[in-house]
Amino acid sequence: MKVKKPPGIFSRMSHGVQGKINSWIPEKVHRAISVAIENMVKAVLTGSGWVFPKFHAGLSLKEREDKVRVRIKWYRNTASAEGAVTGAGGILLGLADFPAFLTIKMKMLFDIAALYGVDVKDYQERLFLLYVFQLSFSSQKRRNELIGLIENWDSFKNDLPKDLGQFDWKTFQLDYRDYIDLAKLAQLVPIIGAPVGAIANYKLTEHLGEYAMNAYRLRMLQTSQRKLD
Repeated sequence: MKVKKPPGIFSRMSHGVQGKINSWIPEKVHRAISVAIENMVKAVLTGSGWVFPKFHAGLSLKEREDKVRVRIKWYRNTASAEGAVTGAGGILLGLADFPAFLTIKMKMLFDIAALYGVDVKDYQERLFLLYVFQLSFSSQKRRNELIGLIENWDSFKNDLPKDLGQFDWKTFQLDYRDYIDLAKLAQLVPIIGAPVGAIANYKLTEHLGEYAMNAYRLRMLQTSQRKLD
């Protein structure tokens, strides 16, 4: 219900301002940023050799989610420390925060999925992670468009892009940038950069963890409903 609520006045104003700013940025800049984000995310999504938490089939949902919360806490603290270090280093280190923080968040999604018993080697499951990420870092209007896909994943997944190159990376990067721009820009400011980076990364990672848990809860509810039917 929280995700499905209509955009408020502040949300509409913020989205309008961001849209206006984005319209001033040359298309070639948008393309360059899209390619950069696409390559970073692809590198994480297609990474091999990662060690994922073991899924124990005998655990109850509560026990499983206790493990998920422990992982979120670990990534949240890691991201916070990373944000403090890069925030204290000025603009150069602040720019390094972007790929580092993105990798931390994506790796956390992989761990959460594994703990829920999802095969993260499956292409469609990795694509699901992208949509969970996008849902978490989007405007309220965009969330209203994406939540139906998450709720009805089994109906939508076969019509989704067949490879990552067909994914709408421009919309993905615009949603993400618009959501985190203000916090991450403040991180580049001398003196306040370190605490701002620590707090921003802490909150954003926790936010993503909450959305991921609820996304997989929806998937579990769908599976249970199909068994009842």
